[in-house]
Amino acid sequence: MTFPWSLECSACGQTRDADGLPGVCERCGQPYLVRYATWPSPQVKGVLRERRRSMWRYREWLPLLPPEEPVSLGEGGTPLLRVDRLAAMHGFARLWVKEEGMNPTGSFKARGLSAAVTRAAAAGATRFVVPTAGNAGIALAAYAARAGVRARVYAPQTTPATILAQIRSFGAELLLLDGHIGDCGKAARQFAAESGAVDVSTLREPFRIEGKKTLGLELAEQLAWTLPDAIVYPTGGGTGLIGMWKAFHELAAAGWVRGGGPRFYAVQSSGCAPVVQAFVAGADRCTTWPDPRTVAAGLRVPGPFGDRLMLRALRESGGGAVAVPDEALSAAARELQTVEGIDAAPEGGAAWAGALELKRTGAIRPEERVVVFNTGAGWLYRA
Repeated sequence: MTFPWSLECSACGQTRDADGLPGVCERCGQPYLVRYATWPSPQVKGVLRERRRSMWRYREWLPLLPPEEPVSLGEGGTPLLRVDRLAAMHGFARLWVKEEGMNPTGSFKARGLSAAVTRAAAAGATRFVVPTAGNAGIALAAYAARAGVRARVYAPQTTPATILAQIRSFGAELLLLDGHIGDCGKAARQFAAESGAVDVSTLREPFRIEGKKTLGLELAEQLAWTLPDAIVYPTGGGTGLIGMWKAFHELAAAGWVRGGGPRFYAVQSSGCAPVVQAFVAGADRCTTWPDPRTVAAGLRVPGPFGDRLMLRALRESGGGAVAVPDEALSAAARELQTVEGIDAAPEGGAAWAGALELKRTGAIRPEERVVVFNTGAGWLYRA
């Protein structure tokens, strides 16, 4: 089959067709990115008004052939909320929260897993595996059930009980391990090699990032095809940050948006901050964090596979990276809940705490347009 997109290695530049079940680059082992033969015309904006609110409204921007229907639960179309009380309390002029907890399965992971399962199922996959800090496991379990295929999930023993219950409720095979998501990743890769299951780990196949790209497409549309000055994003594996960076480059190339893109700021917990450490050191790779500890399970990623791409996006955009302690991110999550009614996950609390720190240091100016991401629902972390 001939596809209107191909794959390009993000490190060595090798290209290949997108057929089959592609993983990482065969030459250097780094992530592939999807490259499209053509861009949608800006006239397609008018068609969007007639489509339902889901991420697949942007199908011309996504790896989906014209006759295909995606494996979907209605993901995307999440609100961009003005938070004027918080803005007034802390001296921001124009502040929004992108509320990803409204997705099916309760987090932004629904976007990436919808796209990954769609493409792999179209290529004939019947079995999937993923390591998870929590939310990716729920999403794979749900989308595998939707597609009528099997899923195995490896998760740390310390994963919140509500998240583990959700994974089981969708019928996935759940295996709990001592250690962190890096240990789960090794187990998932071994299982994939032995069983032929498709490994949909972060950036180990090229299509999860295309689903996450819709964060950027949606944000641009919600801001009337303009882009904010700064995006503050809680960062573990980093597919959302990389996906938005890719989306904004593609939108600009297609003439859908004008002007420069936003500055990206990655926020991590001070108990697991490999991206912050690498950014401050001027390194192009992360050093694996030796003892990752944080209540924000999605940020407990000691050695992110997409480290090169994340650091490149931060630096190219003129942004940065900041770490916040668990006490600050927990307090910030409560503030989002009690002041604005947003049921923020700890990761969303980290993003808000990071935004406050970035404003305090002058990295973000009071008059700028700032978007803070809450990547998941707080109820998933409560017993």
